Amino acid sequence: MPDNPLSKKKNPVYQTPIDQISRAVALRFDEETDTVPRIIAQAKGEIAKRIVELALEYDIPIYSDSGLVEQLLELDYYSEIPPHLYKAVAQVIVYVYQLGGQKAKNGTGF
Repeated sequence: MPDNPLSKKKNPVYQTPIDQISRAVALRFDEETDTVPRIIAQAKGEIAKRIVELALEYDIPIYSDSGLVEQLLELDYYSEIPPHLYKAVAQVIVYVYQLGGQKAKNGTGF
């Protein structure tokens, strides 16, 4: 069995093996330039797996919430998060900051 990159990560929320990824969304929020988080990547299938692989490779925090992902996939690329999703996305932001997510401010997102 190939070495699973997730087994090396100590992320208490994200536990899905790469081969089971079917959907992914990446968000960006820079408190200096953004008023609302934006979708900077979204995909299903193999591209979704690649989004997660890149996040792992670049040590970008990952938060797993399939219901939120489904709602975010309905939005357009680079759109701002709508008000009805603020609370759910705020939970993601809090999680990232609790992990020391200031490193995510490099513009790649979380």
